[in-house]
Amino acid sequence: MRILTPPFALLALITLCLGNAPVFAENPDPHAAHHAQTSIDWPGVYYGFTPCADCKGVKTSLALNSNGSYILMTQNVGKSDREFVEKGKFTWHEDTKTIILTPRNSPNSRHYLVGEDTLTQLDSNGSVITGKNADGYILRRNALSQPQAAHPSH
Repeated sequence: MRILTPPFALLALITLCLGNAPVFAENPDPHAAHHAQTSIDWPGVYYGFTPCADCKGVKTSLALNSNGSYILMTQNVGKSDREFVEKGKFTWHEDTKTIILTPRNSPNSRHYLVGEDTLTQLDSNGSVITGKNADGYILRRNALSQPQAAHPSH
């Protein structure tokens, strides 16, 4: 059996998860096109390098699957080579155009504002993070064939 290097292992894992997403029938509701969940092309893999108080930054990869599951991978750059993996389900909140990630093995949830090809991490109360590093909390959706371009080298 071959052992995959981390970038290839990540790509294989994400491809597996996205490849098994169920296909849903079209919704005949004429108002469905006005909902963020149906009008924004949100499933996919989002990447970012978010601010960190005690490291150079957090290398983040978040895969959102159309079946409501997710996989979040994070690494505290400059502090540890260890990559943390979190799996769980997410729920939509149409009124605020946000999703809440609920991990399988933890009571701590994460909030994100959904935009076109972006997810903006929110604070624990679901509010937008402000300040000089506010733009650093935005994850961007990339093509699966280009995951290496998502993380700046630091």
